[in-house]
Amino acid sequence: MGSTLIYKIVDADAWSEAERAGRFDGAPVDLSDGYIHFSTAPQAAETAAKHFAGRTNLLLVAIEAGALGEALRWEPSRGGALFPHLYAPLPLTAVRWTAPLPLGPDGAHVFPSDFSAGDAP
Repeated sequence: MGSTLIYKIVDADAWSEAERAGRFDGAPVDLSDGYIHFSTAPQAAETAAKHFAGRTNLLLVAIEAGALGEALRWEPSRGGALFPHLYAPLPLTAVRWTAPLPLGPDGAHVFPSDFSAGDAP
């Protein structure tokens, strides 16, 4: 049985702080909204373009959705698509991998080459 991965785009410095703390409480927007925003693989590029345009020093973090329990909810966005939201701190034990999310020559973020398969580094 396959596992479902969800993704968080996060500032690398904030992620380093989370690693020291042993958990990720969220980015400023997450703290403001009351939950941690995630994306599915098909949603991640649009999330990067819409909310992180031109930003460097980012990481793509892959999280095992099943490890988050009932605190993970799939909720509709303004456009109706379901997005995963976590109503709790993210335990780092649920993290499967992290990868740099650099900007390419066209200004768009470059995702890991095997990201579309749902798995990467």
